[in-house]
Amino acid sequence: MTSSNRHVQIVESLRSTGVASVRELAARLQVSESTIRRDLKLLDRNGELIRTYGGAALSLRSSAGQGASAAEPGAELVVEEPFDVSASHDCAMKEAMAERAAELIADESVVVLDIGTTTPLIARRLRGRPVTVITSNVAVLDELRDDEAVRLVLLGGVLRRNYRSLVGSLTEAALRQVSADLVFLSCTGVRANGHVVDDMAVEAPIKQAMIEASDRVVLVASEVKFPGTGSQRLCTLSDVDFVITTGGADPRTLELCRQAGGNVIVA
Repeated sequence: MTSSNRHVQIVESLRSTGVASVRELAARLQVSESTIRRDLKLLDRNGELIRTYGGAALSLRSSAGQGASAAEPGAELVVEEPFDVSASHDCAMKEAMAERAAELIADESVVVLDIGTTTPLIARRLRGRPVTVITSNVAVLDELRDDEAVRLVLLGGVLRRNYRSLVGSLTEAALRQVSADLVFLSCTGVRANGHVVDDMAVEAPIKQAMIEASDRVVLVASEVKFPGTGSQRLCTLSDVDFVITTGGADPRTLELCRQAGGNVIVA
C-alpha cells in the first residue's frame, strides 16, 4: 500500500469510527506503529490533522452532513495514543521555557509572540501586567482577550484554523508598522551550523517580519529542536540575542550563539 493510499484510509477510518488508537490503525492497515506516527505527523503538517499531546485531532467540517456517522460542522475526532513519559516531559519543558521567557519581559514592554504552543504559555504568564502583546497566534488571543491590563494587538491576515495562526500579505504589511522591544520566536529546527529553520513556507515570511520589527530576538527552542527539521531559513544564531532551551540541547550549537554575543538560558 502506498503512503498516499494509507493516508486516505487513516482519514476515512477516523471519520467512520470517531476514535482510534495508533495501535488500532497500525493493525488495521498492517503497518508498524512508527509508520502510523510518521503518517500522523505528515497529515498534521499538511493541515489534515492537528497533532496534540499524546495524539491528534481531525477536523470534520468537510464531512458534515454525509450521513448518520458524520459529525456536526466544526466537530473533531481524536486519535489517541497511550500517554507516555515523553509527552509529559515535552509539556514540562514548554512550561519551564515559558517561565524563563516571561522573566525577560519588563513592564511597559512591547513584545511580539510568534505562533506555536509555547508562546501561549508565555502569554498566560503576562496576565495582569502592563505590557503590549502583538501576535498572529490565535491561542495567544484566547489567553489574553479578557485581560484589561494587557494591551493586545492582533495582526490581520488569513486564518489557518488547524494551526491557529494568521498568515499572508496582510500580516506582513501589519508587521511593517510594528516596532517592538522583543520577539519570542519559535522554529522547527536549529542546525549545527547555527541556521534557525522552519518547515512551514507560509509561516517563514511572517517570522522574518517579526524579527525585523523587534529590537531583540528571543529564540524559544527545546532540546528536540536541535537539530530538528526544516528547510526555510529564518535567521542564524548570530541574529539571536537570547536562546531559551532545555538541558539536552546540543552544546556546540549553543556555543555558536554565545560566540556571537548572545545569551543562552537553560530552563
